[in-house]
Amino acid sequence: MAPAAAAVTLRRVLLASAALRLALVVFGEWQDAHLEVRYTDVDYLVFSDAAASVAAGGSPFARATYRYSPLLAFLLLPNSLLHAAWGKLLFSAADLLVGLFIDTILKLRGIPEKMRMWSVIAWLFNPFTFTIGTRGNCEPIVCAAILWILICLMKGRVFQAAFWYGLIVHFRIYPIIYAIPFVIVLGKSYAGSSGRPTLTLWRSEQHLQNDKSSQREGPTSFLATLWDFLSNFITRNAILFGLLSGSMFFVWTGVFFYLYGWEFLNEALLYHLTRTDPRHNFSIYFYHIYLHHQQGFSSIQRLASFLPQLIVQLALILRFCRDLPFCMFLQTVAFVAFNKVMTAQYFVWFFCLLPLILPWSSMKLKWKGLACMLVWMGSQLHWLMWAYLLEFKGRNVFVQLWLAGLVFLAANTFVMLMVIKHHKYTPLFSTPVKPGSKVATKKE
Repeated sequence: MAPAAAAVTLRRVLLASAALRLALVVFGEWQDAHLEVRYTDVDYLVFSDAAASVAAGGSPFARATYRYSPLLAFLLLPNSLLHAAWGKLLFSAADLLVGLFIDTILKLRGIPEKMRMWSVIAWLFNPFTFTIGTRGNCEPIVCAAILWILICLMKGRVFQAAFWYGLIVHFRIYPIIYAIPFVIVLGKSYAGSSGRPTLTLWRSEQHLQNDKSSQREGPTSFLATLWDFLSNFITRNAILFGLLSGSMFFVWTGVFFYLYGWEFLNEALLYHLTRTDPRHNFSIYFYHIYLHHQQGFSSIQRLASFLPQLIVQLALILRFCRDLPFCMFLQTVAFVAFNKVMTAQYFVWFFCLLPLILPWSSMKLKWKGLACMLVWMGSQLHWLMWAYLLEFKGRNVFVQLWLAGLVFLAANTFVMLMVIKHHKYTPLFSTPVKPGSKVATKKE
């Protein structure tokens, strides 16, 4: 009876969240038609115009500011053929798929049903997430693909994981940050004698307190993880993953380069490496870019902002890589916080990973969890206040807005440190115990 009850519970959560998203899509269509302020994201109009251009036999890049893979335009062809809201329904369906994948991942790791449901709810009923898809943003597709790759790795399906990883990096370049952690976990200890990796299952807090060996576990040191990475890099799984995912990326890139030439390469890929956006955004770099945008930036200046990101990424990877979902969450938060351009849609990138680490956190909603939410939300609202004064009131508050961006960076850093402090470090995969080893002898 328990599995049936769990299925009914998950089904109810999914149905309720589906109804909410459908209602928001319908409401958005009405608001766009009757109110001055549109519900639909301006990016969705760009996607739709690019899809219409493809449907007419042209290039998606004929639409100015379309800087995505042509795959997205092809996915939205029904916008022109069936209904303009097709893409919103597709993105909302990906939202639901993310919720289903969260439940699958936590179930594989032995999380009890009630805790799984709360984790799924943390995604499906998060205002940041259910509005992103219904307003017409494509990020839920990327989130669903990332979680599916994680499921494939957990089940030992290296070929499937590599296929989807190469595809999604082509689709949206930012998941490239997960490449090194993926390679590390595919090292020599990835698969046991059965050919499938052994997952480290969740244990209750009481069990952990009674397990002294578990209490001694923790993140590996920087040098130890670096040596572990270098010594485990050349493995069959790591090589297959790298070759297949790289091939998938270059195949899709080659196909669209053949179809659309350098315009595709510059707009969909190279643009994101040297992007400078003079419009105000959460990034700490926006004011510098605004002041110097007219005179242009050298390639070195454009790429210099990647240095803090690179340092932080390497530090997080070498410290937490074995706890893969946790490492990916921290990587994503840090990547967004230090990015040259940061908008609210980027927050979805780490919100889809947050439910995967909640069962291993000792932080309670009251008080520390509430404090983290208030600091994060408060610093964001503080930034939005100055953005409103600049955008709608025309006041010269650029410096104040930049300082608000620094405060938001500090808030993100504070939340990351709190999450790290209260997280129970748990490697995703258990290292197989070799016969005759000290651990095996002790257990005997």
